[in-house]
Amino acid sequence: MIEFDVLHVFCGPGGTGGNALGVVRDGSAVPDRAARAALAAELGFSETVFLDDAARGTVDIHTPSVRLSFAGHPLVGLAWLLRGLGRPPRTLRPPAGEVAVTFDEELTWVRGRAEWVPDRRTERYASVAEVDALPAPPPGEGWLYAWAWQDEAAGVVRARAFPRRGDGIVEDEATGAAALLLTHELGRALDVRQGAGSQILTRPYPDGTIDVGGRVRVDTP
Repeated sequence: MIEFDVLHVFCGPGGTGGNALGVVRDGSAVPDRAARAALAAELGFSETVFLDDAARGTVDIHTPSVRLSFAGHPLVGLAWLLRGLGRPPRTLRPPAGEVAVTFDEELTWVRGRAEWVPDRRTERYASVAEVDALPAPPPGEGWLYAWAWQDEAAGVVRARAFPRRGDGIVEDEATGAAALLLTHELGRALDVRQGAGSQILTRPYPDGTIDVGGRVRVDTP
């Protein structure tokens, strides 16, 4: 039997929302890529992350249908979990590259680059009401990140994410990579309110890297 933890990542201030994440702390328990893909599909979370080398922070990330080189919510969740186990990582290593990790009270941050984000499209809507009124999923093909300004002066964004991969994830509750991409496009720090109650925070740096951070809570499988 494969042991795994279930977390909710990018929770709102009161613990609302958060995107479910499966964490397999012992990646050697599922060494075969096909078996990992099958487990991720069986669990049905937006992503499942496998920790392959705890000392180096090497990780492998799967959705129910594809393997990802980078994703925000699995890395934030895993970093938070390891910190709670007394092993706070300074770096995680998904296939995309080295991801710096920092902690700020209740927030866990990971640092990435826009070019690491898998192919997806952001689309601005005129109002929060228009974003909220979208069906899940909207008509069309390909990954869509629908957003509108909730408070432009304060950098607050309302967003919803639709993978449209045909793998059972109709709407992604909280998506760190998409928030990172939007931050890159807008060139400013954001406070993203996504899904049913999630919050994603971002902060860009002059070298082109972008921090993505949020709160995490643990669940029971």
